[in-house]
Amino acid sequence: MGVNLNPIISEYKKTIKFSDLGNKVIAIDAYNTIYQFLTTIRDHTGKPLRDREGRVTSHLSGLFYRNINLLKERIKLVYVFDGRPPIRKLKELERRKVIKRESFQKYLEALERRDFEEARKYAAMAATLEDYMVEDSKKLLELLGIPIVQAPSEGEAQASYMAMKGDVWAVGSQDYDSFLFGAPKIVRNITLTGKIRYPSKGIEVKLEPELVRLEDVLRGLGLTREQLVDIGILIGTDYNEGVKGIGPKRALELIKTYGSIDKIPEARQWFSNGEIEEIRKLFLSPEVTDDYKLEFKDVDYDGVVKFLCDEHDFSVARVTKALDDLKKVTSIKSLDQWF
Repeated sequence: MGVNLNPIISEYKKTIKFSDLGNKVIAIDAYNTIYQFLTTIRDHTGKPLRDREGRVTSHLSGLFYRNINLLKERIKLVYVFDGRPPIRKLKELERRKVIKRESFQKYLEALERRDFEEARKYAAMAATLEDYMVEDSKKLLELLGIPIVQAPSEGEAQASYMAMKGDVWAVGSQDYDSFLFGAPKIVRNITLTGKIRYPSKGIEVKLEPELVRLEDVLRGLGLTREQLVDIGILIGTDYNEGVKGIGPKRALELIKTYGSIDKIPEARQWFSNGEIEEIRKLFLSPEVTDDYKLEFKDVDYDGVVKFLCDEHDFSVARVTKALDDLKKVTSIKSLDQWF
């Protein structure tokens, strides 16, 4: 879902180029990225790509072609996969399951009406990430030479921890939850395509990478990280629903006035005893691990073709062309280093 901090953070975003990220290590929240591909890579009726066995392959298509482009820029990616969710998140996950079930029913109804625009919208909302999709994603990333880290709990928490340690340069994410977990830098729009389409508005918006630094946000807003967490709690996070009627700007105003949630007079009406501290702890002291190794390997070209084309029915011509383009670019860049 992501904490809705954009209204108070947007002015601190800085547009950058992909070339600015060359040779920098960026940790990606794997589940969020895979979901992006599952929801966006579909036909006009909302159906995902599938192989001859009926297995969904939309996520593999997104992971392959997008990562090929990022590898061309010499960006060093690390994909961090979620572990078991915190107990407080189970309620949110159950809420999402209900929405997906309802959305799937609306998808079927839209198909029956031949309202394909509505069908595509509800199909995206009904997308689910199955275990086999996760395993296939890991296999493809390994064949591309991209390191995988298994988080004990939240992937964004683990990625943020790695950034705080300096093992990665930034966290790649579309939302700002990583700031609540302590990530020093977030890079946005690197796993998406060059444009994002808004069907309801009938427009397309060009996407460029954006860099946001936590220190700029905290200094600009006059906050501590702990206070930013409190703002997130007031708005609503994956661990709580937030306070009805309080948006990002009002939450900022309250925290600036009172210093913390605990000192806001109405706070006792909004939260049960110990709830605030419990949520704060999930952001400020999340479950993470040091048990990981970031080893960047060469692409297994033959292995990629066999996996995508032989096992999952991808076009041999398209896959080999993408791999050949990567070979050419990386060869040229390697040669340039000698001069």
